[in-house]
Amino acid sequence: MLDEPDDIHALFASAPKTTEFRKLRKRIVRYTREAIEQYGMIERGARWLVCLSGGKDSYTLLAVLHELKWRGLLPVDILACNLDQGQPGFPATVLPEFLEKMGVEHRIEYQDTYSIVMDKVPAGRTFCALCSRLRRGNLYRIAREEGCSAVVLGHHRDDILETFFMNLFHGGRLATMPPKLLNEEGDLFVYRPLAHVAESDCEKFAAAMNYPIIPCDLCGSQDGLQRQQVKAILDGWEKNAPGRRQVMFRALMNARPSHLLDPNLFDFANLTRGHPEENADFSQIPKIR
Repeated sequence: MLDEPDDIHALFASAPKTTEFRKLRKRIVRYTREAIEQYGMIERGARWLVCLSGGKDSYTLLAVLHELKWRGLLPVDILACNLDQGQPGFPATVLPEFLEKMGVEHRIEYQDTYSIVMDKVPAGRTFCALCSRLRRGNLYRIAREEGCSAVVLGHHRDDILETFFMNLFHGGRLATMPPKLLNEEGDLFVYRPLAHVAESDCEKFAAAMNYPIIPCDLCGSQDGLQRQQVKAILDGWEKNAPGRRQVMFRALMNARPSHLLDPNLFDFANLTRGHPEENADFSQIPKIR
């Protein structure tokens, strides 16, 4: 990648020149490009609504997508969008000023979902589930109004792992955030291009770029969340066995229905003895290593 001032998007114009940062940036861009290609996210000429919360992940997402577009590797239009949900103390001018300065096409939408959440959620309960549903509904509406085919979110590898374990521990199912999802109405895709990117890389990247971070704690509902408990477990595993997160993440891309227990995914009842090729589905089972 070239870093001359005349050959760089404004989002990268003040990027550090250190070798460490160059490696970090290239790694994030490479992983993002791999996810976009692997999960078939590109529709040439499409328009993406890229959701910007002001956190480290969404800043990283915005910068990397513009990097790929700048290099001619992402043939889609990008519209950055921030949904101001009316939380007390939200710095409403930070993102508009940043996006204007960077020359990024954007839309700022104000919808006071905070008051709805405060009214509907009983005292002592967390707000995140209802807040998320209201936010997603508004983002779908905005995407339709702007002629976008996809809502693009900044969830990274660690978000995906944490969601998997939350579903495992609390939901009784093997499921997580997919990199590509079709909404219930069938008219919009939801993309997560940072699916392969580690949270620590997003944190290092945003800090090095000195992006104006807006914390996700304005509503005061973050303490004691199930996600934080799962995160602490994963942190402990990673500390004891460095690289454990990446191994677990690879497992999500290497599912073997015949070695689980879901009869809706594998026809155990009609499995017969004999040569594997005689069983149509069984012949596709990867060998155990």
